[in-house]
Amino acid sequence: MSAKGNAYDNAVIESFFGTLKCETIYLQKVKSLADLIRTINEYIYWYNHERIKLTLGGYSPIQYRLMNQ
Repeated sequence: MSAKGNAYDNAVIESFFGTLKCETIYLQKVKSLADLIRTINEYIYWYNHERIKLTLGGYSPIQYRLMNQ
């Protein structure tokens, strides 16, 4: 951790939340809290289990981690 108030400490998670909002929440109308929770859970599952990363050799983050344990 660096000094108090350093924006770089939160850069990774801020980037993820920005992507989450742009790719899901802003593109559809959420009708209820349960709908919002379901949408976020589906996106996080996709982000970790199904999203292909070329920098990981074409594997999803979970597949890559399991291969390299």
